[in-house]
Amino acid sequence: MKPQKDEDTFVDVLDVLLRDGAVVRADVIVSVADIPLIGIKLTAAIAGMETMNEYGLFEEWDTERRARAVERRQYGKRVDPDEDLEDLAQLEEFAVDRRERQKSANRSEGDDETSSE
Repeated sequence: MKPQKDEDTFVDVLDVLLRDGAVVRADVIVSVADIPLIGIKLTAAIAGMETMNEYGLFEEWDTERRARAVERRQYGKRVDPDEDLEDLAQLEEFAVDRRERQKSANRSEGDDETSSE
């Protein structure tokens, strides 16, 4: 039996990773003679940008990018960070509303799990 490369499997794994995401956590303790010297806690989130935004990661970045895109579309120029943009304020409100909806959805999912037990 020879190992085979299956391109479809890689595509499926990549699709799941981008759609659902993955969080990798690692705790590392460096010790000498059983004496802990250094502790390292690492967390990495890997997902598509849409999934990251759904979970509240990169919201500030997403809001800024969308504001710049709206500004370029409306006025054909780059966003001046000192300008007061109504669109930016609306996008920030949208991000806050989305974050609150996500939190309440997460809370209600937790309530559903505890009530079904």
